[in-house]
Amino acid sequence: MNKFYSIAVDGPSGAGKSTLSRRCASAFGFIYVDTGAIYRSLGLAAYRKGINRENEAEVMAILPETEVKMAYDENGEQRMYLNGEDVSAEIRLPEISACASQVSAHARVREYLLEMQRKMARENSVIMDGRDIGTVVLPDANLKIFLTASSEARAQRRLLELQQKGVDTSFEQVLHDIKQRDKCDSERAAAPLKAAADSVLVDTSELDFEQSFQKLCEVISDRLNIERIEDRK
Repeated sequence: MNKFYSIAVDGPSGAGKSTLSRRCASAFGFIYVDTGAIYRSLGLAAYRKGINRENEAEVMAILPETEVKMAYDENGEQRMYLNGEDVSAEIRLPEISACASQVSAHARVREYLLEMQRKMARENSVIMDGRDIGTVVLPDANLKIFLTASSEARAQRRLLELQQKGVDTSFEQVLHDIKQRDKCDSERAAAPLKAAADSVLVDTSELDFEQSFQKLCEVISDRLNIERIEDRK
């Protein structure tokens, strides 16, 4: 590959952005960057500090003493470290998801983290997912995808994921959380969730994981004229 490619994948919570983007990145030999994990890590820091996460000044005050690092293990999986502690599992808890949405609503917080994300794309071929990648973080990405699904489909997937992790919750609660997160992300003043004008819409409501993966691979191959690693001769 003689150039770096950047693919922006945006969409609402529970649409499968992380799992699908991670697998697509592996299929094409790209680096996967889960920007939501960065905000989740900050949300966890704010949660542990007990601050008012809706107060921008209070969130900004803890940033100088909060070190968030992204690393990759021997399997190429992204790991998140908060002040040296691996918090990759803890940041996926429902209560931390809500915290992430609150801290990410602040414009100054997003600006603080912008360069970290853009630097990854300058130095690697990346598939980066989040909620404002195509509109704000990487507005010049080679390909922008808006990945979505119905709130019910997303809630069912998230419920299964949480049950597999031993989290005791209900479909109704997960659906409520999903809708609340959608509302918060879509209505926030700073970089609200929305599809970039030049993005490709992919709705996976009626697709299983494998079908969704194949669909995304088709879009990437067709739009960028590149092949998966297994298809290269």
